[in-house]
Amino acid sequence: MKKVLTLLSLICIYTSSFAQSKLRPNIITFLVDDMGWTDFTNPNYRTPNMALLAKQGVRFTQAYATPVCTPTRTSILSGMNAAHHGVTNWTSPVKDKNSDAPDQQFSASAWKINGLDPKDYTPYPQLLKEAGYWTIHVGKAHWGAAGTPQASPYNMGFLVNIAGHAAGHPQSYYGKDNFGNIPQKWSVQAVPDLQEYHGSSIFLTEALTLEAFKALEVPIKKQQPFYLNLSHYAVHTPVLADDRFFQAYLNAGLDSTEARYASLVEGVDKSLGDLMTFLREKKVAENTIILFLSDNGGLSLAPARGKKPHVQNLPLRAGKGSVYEGGIRIPLVVKWPKVVEPNQVTEQYVMAEDVFPTVLQMAQISLPKKIQQVDGQSLLPYMKDTSKKNESRELIWHYPNKWIDQDGPGINYKSAIRKGKYKLVYDLRTGQKELYDLEHDLGEEHNLVNSLPDKSAELSQSLKSYLIKYKAPMPTDKNTGKQVEIN
Repeated sequence: MKKVLTLLSLICIYTSSFAQSKLRPNIITFLVDDMGWTDFTNPNYRTPNMALLAKQGVRFTQAYATPVCTPTRTSILSGMNAAHHGVTNWTSPVKDKNSDAPDQQFSASAWKINGLDPKDYTPYPQLLKEAGYWTIHVGKAHWGAAGTPQASPYNMGFLVNIAGHAAGHPQSYYGKDNFGNIPQKWSVQAVPDLQEYHGSSIFLTEALTLEAFKALEVPIKKQQPFYLNLSHYAVHTPVLADDRFFQAYLNAGLDSTEARYASLVEGVDKSLGDLMTFLREKKVAENTIILFLSDNGGLSLAPARGKKPHVQNLPLRAGKGSVYEGGIRIPLVVKWPKVVEPNQVTEQYVMAEDVFPTVLQMAQISLPKKIQQVDGQSLLPYMKDTSKKNESRELIWHYPNKWIDQDGPGINYKSAIRKGKYKLVYDLRTGQKELYDLEHDLGEEHNLVNSLPDKSAELSQSLKSYLIKYKAPMPTDKNTGKQVEIN
């Protein structure tokens, strides 16, 4: 009799859990690689679907990520700041290889060069899966080196993985090149899983979009809530032309490099539009949330981008790899039909790690059984009341690494903190401090460190305390053998 009751109890629990899961909204994160804050509204690019999404949702004008991709992607999955989780630079696809460029002054810091092992935290896709969601990853993953658990989306809680692996960019965007899967030309950046498109004229962005639709058919048919992480490789280098859009930009007068880049942006826009059309046709659009964001600021290095270096993200200063606004401020739009009023704008400053608690709150997972302490804060209060402000929050950026073998504005061995309208930039190499009033100086042109010494000291101490609290990796001076300390 006890066995019968136990079986009945289990059936009741499962039935109740499944019934509850059917009430939860579908959730999509639409993640673009290296798309700058200004790309979203650049008048030189045709992005009607991004504009439509903004009209249908809430746009965060002061959203941030880290200077490069893997730290941001790890922060999204874990809810932890990069200084907390320790993955402060992009991970090499080769195991145990430090991606830091060599430096004369510093030895490499002890950051997690292979990525963050999922045994050390609970990724939110895993929590969604446990709550009854059908979890799908399509596109770039880049959470860790090949041969490690973190390299595989399956270990992050995804039931389906298409084209996600250890590499951070595609070897080729072209189906005619098999996306890099050509004998004698293959490298670790060759995109996996898309064999049916090999030899065709299709562009990678389109192939990933079509694969996402195929994967979504399963949960839609089962009437099961789904989570889709559609993570495009675009607009990352190599900046190759998407021939569907390239010629029109040449005709409009853009140089060939910028025309190629613009074609990548428009390809992403088309993917977004096709996705929204697909959801409408499947009659699930009204119960589907879309979060659109990038993983760092836009690339601003020549010759990969046209023009001279570090001007591509104006009025923001610098670009990818930098702790100045051009390297860390990103587009973020959230659409939640029937719950959040459309066509809203909020100026609250937020961070990539905020995705973790936001998605769980959207999915009605109130007490997640997670390993890690989460730094992120839910975006929902600012979506439901766009006038709401939290000026006391501190955002932290920590980049104790050498991204490229040359210094640039805000690039290499830099940390930063923002509180309210003030942002402090700290040079780990020299100890130099810069203080900016972002409300009146978006371009970070006027250093206030001497005119506001108390504010500078306050933010320096807060930055130092945070880095010490989480034992953040720091570079070591080769001459003294001592780790850098924040003054």
